[in-house]
Amino acid sequence: MKKSLIALLIAIVMVFSACNTTVNSDNKDGKTEEKVETKPEEKKEEKSELSEEEAWKQEPFYGKTVKIGYNGGLCTGGPGLAHALGYFDELGIKTEIVNVQSKVDAIGTNQVQLTTDHIATLLVPAVNGIDMVFKSGAQTGCKSLFVLNDDKINKTSDLIGKKVGVPDGIGNSDHNIALRFFNHDDVDPKEIKFVPVEGSASILALQNYEIEAVVLSDQFAEKFINDGTIKMIRSLTYDEDFSKEPCCVYAFNKTFVKENPITAKKMTQALFKISDYIANNIEDATQALFDNNWASGDFDQAVRMMDSYNWQVTNEMADSALTSILDDYKEFGVITTNKDTATLLDEVWMPEDFKNENVVKTVDMTK
Repeated sequence: MKKSLIALLIAIVMVFSACNTTVNSDNKDGKTEEKVETKPEEKKEEKSELSEEEAWKQEPFYGKTVKIGYNGGLCTGGPGLAHALGYFDELGIKTEIVNVQSKVDAIGTNQVQLTTDHIATLLVPAVNGIDMVFKSGAQTGCKSLFVLNDDKINKTSDLIGKKVGVPDGIGNSDHNIALRFFNHDDVDPKEIKFVPVEGSASILALQNYEIEAVVLSDQFAEKFINDGTIKMIRSLTYDEDFSKEPCCVYAFNKTFVKENPITAKKMTQALFKISDYIANNIEDATQALFDNNWASGDFDQAVRMMDSYNWQVTNEMADSALTSILDDYKEFGVITTNKDTATLLDEVWMPEDFKNENVVKTVDMTK
């Protein structure tokens, strides 16, 4: 009998031990309360985030050669110089300079991943769906409006009803630049007759009164200013309302940027660095352009032109310029969309948070 009782007690103890229960006899109503002891949940291992360098290695373009569309010229020479001086190499990016005829087509179809050109050339195609985005301003200045020196025309309002030559044709950069010259002076561009003209023949066209004014690069025009043939009446380079605006921008293929954000960021970093280098080393930068056959003609003149630009364009300057130009183009009907300016800006402007170093000149430029 005693053995049976002991066996029964042992069985009861084992049952309670297996259930991992405790008895709480302090309950106010006198009832016992069973509390089941639960094992703590195992903590899931948190995946450590990849460093930027590790994430970079997973991008499609990592280790591949990035192509830069460039066909020479002073004001668009930043990426070429960054390539020649090894600024992309320093950041682990292989680059190749590709000569392209149409920068818009080349960047939009990803034949090249980076190029530089006038905002007046690139902005409308970007808004209209070409696969490109801007990440930094390049430089200020470079084009102006000229008339014959001995003409009585001295301001844009004097050109109402007259012909203005645009060397790269209606709807392109010279035309778009001219539209803004007149609009800023409260002259309705519809009162101006814009005429396509061959750039090399533009001075003769002025002298023959086939046109009364023409948009030209400052570099081309300088000789004719110096010999007294023409005079400047409006300028992106020197006029206060335009001198703070970048004339050109660094444009990337948009899909490339989305798929390779770290590569694009590093490339933008190199572009800020080359801008600082040019600003602080005008003659050396110009010599590098000549050495690579990206510039020709009179070296001293090229130096003067390079020095007339502000190379250290801030993101704030570019943001403000793009906003103003978008507003103007919408007013002219050059851009036809129901989207507001802020939305359009978000679609085409993707800057990086870089700053210029060793600033050598203010953005207010005078003759």
